[in-house]
Amino acid sequence: MFEIKRGSLTPEVFNSLAESVGWGHPSIDQVEEALKNSLYTACVVDGSNFIAMGRIVGDLSMSYFIKDVAVMPEYQNRGIGKLLMMDMLSFIESKTPTGWKTCIELLSAHGKEGFYEKFGFQKRIKEKNGCGMTLIIRFK
Repeated sequence: MFEIKRGSLTPEVFNSLAESVGWGHPSIDQVEEALKNSLYTACVVDGSNFIAMGRIVGDLSMSYFIKDVAVMPEYQNRGIGKLLMMDMLSFIESKTPTGWKTCIELLSAHGKEGFYEKFGFQKRIKEKNGCGMTLIIRFK
């Protein structure tokens, strides 16, 4: 039985799961700071094994960004990502007062867009909304 454990994500578990899905990993110090400043962190466990993680950043008002969703490859396509996404969306709903409108954003890995569309996310068609953009900088 899979179980979500909010607040259980450590830098070591983060890096292990990130590595398992091909993301590589930053330094433990950087991950520790990122987790400390996140609104939501959670792991999915199978017994004592950490098999998935999710993380949300944002302002608890107008904007939430689902930053990390990772499921170990051998556990993918078993409903774990869905379980995690449902918990993250439930967290956001619990923090948003009735009547407020909030924007929930994410960046999908190539080919995974259909997974997020099942939760109501829409691709940003550049002719309509403009493309999403990123800038990654390594400061010296």
